[in-house]
Amino acid sequence: MNTSMDSDRRPLRVRGAGWAQGIARGLARLGMSPNQISVASVIFAAAGAVCMLAGGWWLIGAAACIQGRLLCNLFDGMVAIEHDRATPLGSVYNEFPDRIADSILLAACGYAVALPELGWMAALAAALTAYVRVFGASCGLGHDFRGPMAKQHRMALLTCACIATPLLPFGVQPLAFTLAGIAVLSLVTCITRTLHLCRRLKQDKST
Repeated sequence: MNTSMDSDRRPLRVRGAGWAQGIARGLARLGMSPNQISVASVIFAAAGAVCMLAGGWWLIGAAACIQGRLLCNLFDGMVAIEHDRATPLGSVYNEFPDRIADSILLAACGYAVALPELGWMAALAAALTAYVRVFGASCGLGHDFRGPMAKQHRMALLTCACIATPLLPFGVQPLAFTLAGIAVLSLVTCITRTLHLCRRLKQDKST
């Protein structure tokens, strides 16, 4: 994960859950590094993409892989900070696998519904939300995790769409509508984060 302060982490109540604490403790005891856990999120995303492209009931597997990816994103930080395993390259491993995993899943979803352009648009918009967040942090303003389509929102919608698709009548495509929603609302998120960043910069300059 990274060496940044705990205040720069995405606020997640689940970190305090007993099961999460127990798994993080177990991973640390096994000698798993935060960077290895971060890379594992890309492997989960790739497996999820394969299931998504297979379609049908394989989409349930895709939903499970998406959640596996998110769990990796949870545990890499917990192992790094709460079990003192942070590394000098943690900042790189904290961000790059996330962007790769997002792009793999969203692009695969586009191909799965025969709308590759929409998939790539959603992937680009998702990457831009992270860019604005990290840029704000580089300006000394901390990480802005506001939505309406932050990472956990994107993955929650995609998970629900993967579960719903094989259960609904043939011809109904929740994946396509979900992907369009992710693309549009990710762009809205870029705008909201950018506007907030500009306000903060103006306030700091005037004080």
